[in-house]
Amino acid sequence: MTFSLHGQAVSGGIAIGRAHLVSHAMLEVAQYQLRERDVAGELIRFDKAVATASAELDALRVDASVPGAPAELSAFVGLHAMILADPALTNGVRELIRERRCNAEWAMVQQMQLVVDQFDEFEDAYLRERKQDIVQVVERVLKVLQGKARKLSRRKAVTADVDLIVVANDLSPADTIQFKSLRIGGFVTDLGGSTSHTAIVARSLAIPAVVGMQHARSLIQDDDLLIVDGTRGVLIVDPDSGVLAEYRLRKTELELERSKLRRLVTSRSRTLDGEDVELHANIELPQDAERAMEVGADGVGLFRTEFLFMNRDELPDEDEQFEAYRSVVKSLGDKPVTIRTLDIGADKNARALRNRAGNRNAPNPALGLRAIRFCLVEPQLFLVQLRAILRASHYGAIRLLIPMLAHAHEIEQTLALIELAKTQLRESRHKFDDRMEVGGMIEIPAAALTLGPFLRRLDFLSIGTNDLIQYTLAIDRTDDSVAHLYEPMHPAVLKLIAQTIQGARRVDMPVAVCGEMAGNPKLTKLLLGMGLRQFSMHPSQLLEVKQQVMMADAAQLAARVAKILKLDEPSRISEQVDKL
Repeated sequence: MTFSLHGQAVSGGIAIGRAHLVSHAMLEVAQYQLRERDVAGELIRFDKAVATASAELDALRVDASVPGAPAELSAFVGLHAMILADPALTNGVRELIRERRCNAEWAMVQQMQLVVDQFDEFEDAYLRERKQDIVQVVERVLKVLQGKARKLSRRKAVTADVDLIVVANDLSPADTIQFKSLRIGGFVTDLGGSTSHTAIVARSLAIPAVVGMQHARSLIQDDDLLIVDGTRGVLIVDPDSGVLAEYRLRKTELELERSKLRRLVTSRSRTLDGEDVELHANIELPQDAERAMEVGADGVGLFRTEFLFMNRDELPDEDEQFEAYRSVVKSLGDKPVTIRTLDIGADKNARALRNRAGNRNAPNPALGLRAIRFCLVEPQLFLVQLRAILRASHYGAIRLLIPMLAHAHEIEQTLALIELAKTQLRESRHKFDDRMEVGGMIEIPAAALTLGPFLRRLDFLSIGTNDLIQYTLAIDRTDDSVAHLYEPMHPAVLKLIAQTIQGARRVDMPVAVCGEMAGNPKLTKLLLGMGLRQFSMHPSQLLEVKQQVMMADAAQLAARVAKILKLDEPSRISEQVDKL
């Protein structure tokens, strides 16, 4: 019987294939009482399972380092290894086995729940979602205890006449490492959101994916024929011949379009009426720079440096940071690299910062001591990063980007610390670019509404649309209960973006958009009509955006977008944007 399910589209494209169900070990855990004499043996069984799971993660770390594997995977596997090694998880299981004489599987689930409950109290959406990493680690150990295979069958994947569609309650990023070597067409999960690790990995691998399906795992059977529409967030189960033929045609058309896009790598990013548009790449780790160059990016518009600080016990010192920044600059040649200073704090997952002011318990971490606020109360840590970035500026065109600015005094304090870092480098006789540009992110409505201090004191602006939308609408887009209210086309959001672009252009200040809106080809012409001439996005999105730029007439768009910005209903705005 044909039926469809709807979820959250996190990675575009169409996949057609047979369902491969990934078992959910926690749903199959039984509780039973041990005899006193069997407790020691159960502890040994548990320790062996942990050791086996740890060895699996070590092997996955090796797989994640091979050419072609997304750079994010290594960090994700490292996070899971760190969770597995944390005594807060494993020691609690041992105590339950000893004290309650219960089996290891049941003890593991009970201890996991205690740890996960703490994450539910966090206000920060990203951190709340990290509880899924704990669940995924526990799943790995449970499968060892239950004697179940963790990997997909290579034979099944290779000999099938169609792709496999992985269906699971949830998938860890480590599981997706297999996607590169096996014939996996896509995946759907009951859990997950747009900021989950698996969503990030799916986008980097360009594999169609829909998450947050709620009941897909329980409604689908092995070998069911599935269609995954990763653009619309739809899963079709057992489609009839008409629907199947339609989607096969659409899939072929999409693949043809993608192959054509490769021809644009060396093409100039220019509109029909001669306006040059810069297309930059967002990166998270130094090795991502190679992918940016492969798609012909004009530079790096956002280097998220917090990934250098996460999933480790010790902070990266000045020399380590310097080498990371320099490696990116040298790989880009004469193209600019915009490095964002540490955007972390409050209760974000950074073990090395656990004793810092920003890691204290806060009533609302998303509105608390994070990003530049955190750096200003930790000036020594901030100065280390500033010195490392300045030293790297000697080797190429680096621009410094400050996140989450809202007040004039924050700009002044930041500029003063930059000058202090320069003085320290002069004293130690290190070379640097004394004229390195400093810019600010516009991601708080207050900043967009009071641009004066930014325009007077900084060299460029970058609009972070992800946070700007959430702060403007007070919407956590990873919260299922309000996700439908997350609306990039809300007139308030568009007016803040438009007036920021226009304000910067009036004084000839460069302005970019580096949030998800920049990488959405459906919004390219809208942003061009607002006057935007610099976009920054994930490398996988760049060529599709370039295609939209090359088919646009900027002058005509300006007049049409001006009318759109006068509308006050998102539905009407969306309708007019589609017509662009």
